[in-house]
Amino acid sequence: MKQNIVPNNAFQFIDEILNQHSVNLLTLNPHKKIMTSFEEMGEIIPEIVTDKQVINALQNTLENIVISQVINFPENIFWDFDFMVISMLNQALEAEEGAVDFIEIFGKKMVILSELFGINNAIRFRYVHDFIYGFDWARWVQKEPQNRGNIQPFSLMFLDYLLLKGQELIQRIHLGQSQYYKLCDNGFRNPFAFSREPEDEYRLLTYLAQAELIPVAAWDWNAYPSWNKPFQEMREQLALELNIQPQKH
Repeated sequence: MKQNIVPNNAFQFIDEILNQHSVNLLTLNPHKKIMTSFEEMGEIIPEIVTDKQVINALQNTLENIVISQVINFPENIFWDFDFMVISMLNQALEAEEGAVDFIEIFGKKMVILSELFGINNAIRFRYVHDFIYGFDWARWVQKEPQNRGNIQPFSLMFLDYLLLKGQELIQRIHLGQSQYYKLCDNGFRNPFAFSREPEDEYRLLTYLAQAELIPVAAWDWNAYPSWNKPFQEMREQLALELNIQPQKH
C-alpha cells in the first residue's frame, strides 16, 4: 500500500481511493506521465457550477465510478478522467433542475458497465481503455454516421448501447457463441488478434496518443472527440509495425 494522504477537499478523497489500491496513475497525455488528480479537477469544478447539491452529487458519483473501475479492472493501465468528468457535468447542467438526477443516473450506468465488462463477470475485459478513450464509440458512430455523428462518447444513449451490448455478449458467452471473444491463456478476453499484455498495450496506446490517433483525448478537459478516422485499422497496422505478437489463446 502507498502512504496515506489526508484529503483537503471532497474530490481529493477520490485520489485517496486510487492511492489505497496502489494504482499507478498513468496518463495517455503525451506531455505528462501522471493523470490529472481529482483534487485538481475539484478546484476547477466550482468555477463552472456553484450549486452545492450538484457538486456533492458529482463527487459521490465519481467516487462510485472510480471504485467500480478499480474493483472490476484492477490491471487497467491508463486512468484519465478529465473528459468524462466535464462531459458528465455539461450534460447535467443542460438538464437544469434535473442536474442531480442526471448525475446519479449517469453514475449508475457507469458502475453497471464496469460490472458487466470487468473481471468479475463472464466478459472479463482487462482494461477500460477502449471505452474511456472512445474506440468503442468511434466504431459505433461509423456504422451509422448520419444518425450518430453528433452523439457524444459519454451520452446516455451510447452508455445504453454498451449496456445492451454487454448483456448480449454475456448471453452469447454462456451459449458458447462468442468465437471472437475467446478466453486467452491469461484469463482475459481479447477481441483483437494482437497481444494486449500490459507491456504491449502500453507501447501501442502511447504510440497512438503521440500520433493523435486516439478518438477521445480523455486527458483533455477541452477535447474534441473524433470518430471519422479508421482507428481500428490504424491500431492493427501499428501493432504489426511494432511487432506486437499475436494473442495466445
